[in-house]
Amino acid sequence: MASILPLTETDPIDALLSAHGLRRTTAARLVLGWLLAHPDTSYTHAQLQLALVGDDAEAPGVALDRVTLYRLIDRLTQVGLLLCRVDASRVRRYQAMPTSVHAIPHFECQSCHRDSPLAGALRANGVDLERAAESAMQTLKALGYQGMSMDFAVRGVCADCATGTTPPQGVPA
Repeated sequence: MASILPLTETDPIDALLSAHGLRRTTAARLVLGWLLAHPDTSYTHAQLQLALVGDDAEAPGVALDRVTLYRLIDRLTQVGLLLCRVDASRVRRYQAMPTSVHAIPHFECQSCHRDSPLAGALRANGVDLERAAESAMQTLKALGYQGMSMDFAVRGVCADCATGTTPPQGVPA
């Protein structure tokens, strides 16, 4: 059974979990804390499980089997703390969701399946993109839709795959 930790006023992860109506379990704190520490990368369920097992020193004794992790990331996604995207291979990828952002633009390579954020590349148009996302969300909300998130993905072949150069192994997707 998961242990619920006492609320600590100084811990932002506890505050986030509480604000979204989630229990402050050791497992929830571990998963959310790890994803918040790696905000620019999205991870599959398997990649996240491997990363958390590798970081076992942070929370020794936390039993985080694949089903527990799946349920936890599902809950974190439902309340808007994580962004879940399905890539071109139909694989779900999870990423910490900044509270002020409705859409995180990204490029998905259909060859190597890397997922690259486009925030820097779209810097000049970022305000327009955010404005369009906010407008769409407000319109849908006015029509009665609830619990929405938006995904902005460009799919194609990355420069490395197009030129035949391959990225180094172990580059996070």
